[in-house]
Amino acid sequence: MKGLILSGGHGTRLRPLTYSQQKQLIPVANKPILFYAIEDLIGAGIHDIGIIVGPNREQVKETVSRVSWDARISFIEQDAPRGLAHAVLISEPFLGDEPFIMYLGDNLLKTGSGDFVRDFSESGADASLLLTEVEDPTQYGVALVDEQKKVIVKLVEKPKVPPSNLSIVGIYGLTPVIFEAIRHIGPSWRGELEITDALHWLIENWQEGR
Repeated sequence: MKGLILSGGHGTRLRPLTYSQQKQLIPVANKPILFYAIEDLIGAGIHDIGIIVGPNREQVKETVSRVSWDARISFIEQDAPRGLAHAVLISEPFLGDEPFIMYLGDNLLKTGSGDFVRDFSESGADASLLLTEVEDPTQYGVALVDEQKKVIVKLVEKPKVPPSNLSIVGIYGLTPVIFEAIRHIGPSWRGELEITDALHWLIENWQEGR
């Protein structure tokens, strides 16, 4: 299983900090946030990691390359922030036909992703998501689940009328079928290829064998 960490974007909501520094390199406890993501994936047993880089790409590459990681690190350049699904699509040559974990590079998990990675690996699912309850779901990707709270039946990106208060945490377990899903969607109102749209396509189509 491979890992894909997203470390692109302009980080506009953290300005002025991100005028000269990539968002994922902002230090927390004297360590770049991005390093926590890399360490978490390695701790979960993933030793082949691709990192999406965009603005300040050389800064990210230089900072990451200073460390001797117990993993093979590859850098994948995204020409502009075009959405999470676009980042996945351009990573297809790196990811190949293996399942993978996509990890947003500005995430910090209190207990790490080890249990999630193991559960996804053993589940046989085409996609698996971490969810958490939030006070204002209009600011996040939101999931509606079945009565047993095990199967996701609907996904919406930053909805004006949220179907639930369950927000998608920025860690995804995915298989190569996600590439087909992304090729079937178009840009959202934000002009981006949304991973929630691709996952919702899977919910509506893949189970029907299409």
